[in-house]
Formats: sequence, structure tokens, C-alpha cells
Amino acid sequence: MSTQASREIQTFPNPNPGRDFEIQCVCPEFTNVCPMTGQPDFATITITYVPDQRCIELKSLKLYLWAYRDEGGFHEAVTNQIADDLIASLDPRRITVVGAFNVRGGITTTVTVTHLKE
Repeated sequence: MSTQASREIQTFPNPNPGRDFEIQCVCPEFTNVCPMTGQPDFATITITYVPDQRCIELKSLKLYLWAYRDEGGFHEAVTNQIADDLIASLDPRRITVVGAFNVRGGITTTVTVTHLKE
């Protein structure tokens, strides 16, 4: 597997697809770029999901999140894009992605995206 940033999310078969269990991945070192100022934005991204048939491979998740480092994006757009990409790759039973962005101009921003499989 590469060690370069990549938007490719790799998965593996759920070892217990008959049981609901929750997986939480926390990335306290997420960075992207403010599209207005070009300054870096720092956040903790927390992904909590109940897998269906697939689970996320963690190194690919790390490389996927690294791919945002040089990209501009508003907090709301970035958090929703991460959720959309994970939903497309995993088709989870349930997923919540939280982007807790650090202080900028005296304001913190927390964006929460939740998806339930129908």
C-alpha cells in the first residue's frame, strides 16, 4: 500500500456481518485549507459507524484524510464530503462523521453528519 495521500478508500469484509457493532475512528490531526484566507484549518474528525458488509482499512483512511491537507474547503463541505465518500465505500448500516474544527477568530465550529441505511 502506498504512503502517499490518496482519495481511494480501501475496505475489507466485515468479520461479523450478522451482528451490529460500532467502530469509532478518531483523527485529531486533520488539516485542510480555508478557501477564503488560504490559512490552515485544524480539526478532530471522528467517524463512528456500524458496518454492514465492509469495514474501512485504517491506513487507507489515514491516507484519505491526508489528501485534504492542501485543499480548500469550508468546514461544512469538508465534513459532508468525508461522510459521502465513506458512505459510498462502506454502505454502512449507520455512520456519523463529526468535524470539530479548532478556534478561528474566536469561534469553534462542529459539523455533524449522520446517515442511516434505509
